Amino acid sequence: GGFPEEFYRAMANGGWLGISFPEDVGGANLGITSATVMMRAIACSSGGMQAASAIHMNIFGPKAIAVFGTEEQKQLWLPPIIRGEQKSAFGVTEPNAGLDTGSITTRADKDTNGNYVINGHKIWTSTAQVANKILLLTRTTPKEECNRGIDGLSLFYTDLNRDHCDIREIEKMGRKSIDSNEIFIDNLKVPATHLIGEEGEGFRYILHSMNPERILIGSEAIGIGQEALRRASEYAKERIVFGRPIGQNQGIQHPLAESWAQLEAAWLLCLKAASLYDKGRPCGAESNAAKYVGAEAGFTACERAVLAHGGMGYAKEFHVERLMREVMINRIAPVSQQLVLSYIAERVLGLPKSY
Repeated sequence: GGFPEEFYRAMANGGWLGISFPEDVGGANLGITSATVMMRAIACSSGGMQAASAIHMNIFGPKAIAVFGTEEQKQLWLPPIIRGEQKSAFGVTEPNAGLDTGSITTRADKDTNGNYVINGHKIWTSTAQVANKILLLTRTTPKEECNRGIDGLSLFYTDLNRDHCDIREIEKMGRKSIDSNEIFIDNLKVPATHLIGEEGEGFRYILHSMNPERILIGSEAIGIGQEALRRASEYAKERIVFGRPIGQNQGIQHPLAESWAQLEAAWLLCLKAASLYDKGRPCGAESNAAKYVGAEAGFTACERAVLAHGGMGYAKEFHVERLMREVMINRIAPVSQQLVLSYIAERVLGLPKSY
């Protein structure tokens, strides 16, 4: 139920938080492919999604800064993130917009000095209880004045000022060490220098964070599934029923073997999507698909691990119930499985838009 500060500090001290960022800001410049390998390994450890989520935002969130920020912004903002001196929350989702990002209503209005005053409401903002910065997507042009809902949105990186941000934690079923929150923003003053890129282009900038996030979410689900599969296989070898290990029965063997194959296939798609991103090639379909198949394979493996344990799968002692609770978030966030399928149907298969 508390942020894993010791793990976070160890990852920062080892230089892992900057794995995909340029060397001139203190990163390792190894790209999203290496980050994908790292996050799967973390999720596959006993820490699971709790550990992966502790550094998840650091790996993908600041990509918009690295790609679209000024040189001064990069040098000022990225090194403290990489060194673990600053934690950042990701303020995009709103209660009345959800996945319909073009319908967000949080506003950033210019004052007489050319700076901004932000008012609005965000939800499912992770790590806001411990963060001192926030990457914030707001509307700077009214939706009715835009050709598309996703136009007129601007991206800011600024202080999470608790005098103007009422942060309320959301109780949830899993991932307890990483807080999720509602944030009520009241007259948050933001300097114009905290705007990333051009005003009104925020949604385009945020896409550079969204594709890596989908890939990482997929790889983390795979890691959780692989850990669940390992635990189920060990239990199936040791648990004796009717005079024989339950792992000798094909009713136990085949579901676990099938999950191994599904996880391996999903892992290859994650690597393909990450490779395309690192090469600067279009990867929207592959990133969404990697998230989809990774989350499905991970969830199925966790479900089968619980069932393979029988009644003890429901007991906290064997941890598989925890892994199943953790892997649920990979199916839900950052985009639903159904919207992924809609995206692929429209963008890859050329079918009419359904929403």
